[in-house]
Amino acid sequence: MVDSTVTAEDGRALAVRIAEFIQAVDPDASDPVVTGVRRSDVGYSRENWTFDAEWSAAGCQIRRPLIMRRDPTGSVLATDRNTEYALLKALEPTAIPSPVARWLDGNGSWFGRPSLIMDRIDGDCQMFAIEGPGRLEDRLGLAADCLQLLADVHQLDWQGLGLAPVLDAGRPGGAAREAAYWIAEMEREQMADDPRLRELAGWLTDQAPDPAAQVLVHGDFKPGNMLLRNGAIVALLDWETAHVGDPVEDLGWITNPLRRREHQIPGHWETAQIVDRYQQLTGSQVDRWALRYWNVLANFKLAVIVLTGMRSYAEKRSDRPFDFPTPLVDLAFQLIEGD
Repeated sequence: MVDSTVTAEDGRALAVRIAEFIQAVDPDASDPVVTGVRRSDVGYSRENWTFDAEWSAAGCQIRRPLIMRRDPTGSVLATDRNTEYALLKALEPTAIPSPVARWLDGNGSWFGRPSLIMDRIDGDCQMFAIEGPGRLEDRLGLAADCLQLLADVHQLDWQGLGLAPVLDAGRPGGAAREAAYWIAEMEREQMADDPRLRELAGWLTDQAPDPAAQVLVHGDFKPGNMLLRNGAIVALLDWETAHVGDPVEDLGWITNPLRRREHQIPGHWETAQIVDRYQQLTGSQVDRWALRYWNVLANFKLAVIVLTGMRSYAEKRSDRPFDFPTPLVDLAFQLIEGD
């Protein structure tokens, strides 16, 4: 089982290892010292270790708050730290507020499993900041800022940033490709065949719409993957599922009825307002049927992630139990039927 606690001895040992790693991979960093190693209890797909590091470079003393994202022994998502690192480096010269990636242990030779070290940004993570208890005008302003950020991500010149080889964009991304990926994940992770999931997989395969465009898709866009400071977005986090694909995928994610409390304000900022504003920001038209398709695929994707968690727990690679994703399957069928 995975033990989320860290003893003082464990923390000291990891601090020494991180310092040795920094010394080995960064020729500009001399005599690094690492303190305050702590495993964060946030995040389901990766281990997040926070710490402070201090070193000298060119006669100056540098101190930085950092965070290491390490692959766990069992996860709900299979993603690649090498890809995440390359993507974050490509985003650095853009206006998108994303963490600065510092160092990569891509094959896990230093920390046992692939790991990425990046700057730790000061800010609050508020999953329900948009529908929370704050003033309506402030929450509407934050909702608009979130959608502007999503439009900015979609309008990035991902080819000019050199992301085509990083994100395996040699063939068009879109509904057919994403459906095929998550269906393959379902077949790999499920411990028993489920006829309703199989039916959903068939519908998703048969009904896949053509992509509206080819853009950088975040893949898990939500306030819970942002950091806020004084009500402003200072970082968009968790780029591990980013890929080139259909922009309606991200819109389908944020208008999924399951995620309403994270993204919407009843009576003020709902699917109609989100779509209208997105069209204004991007100058593109959103096909409403395609949006419904992506709502269905969002729930299928979440159901497969739960199946992955179930297998990981059953195989004792994770200590977080999951129940079968019946509510997600039910919602997917309701969306198909138009309820």
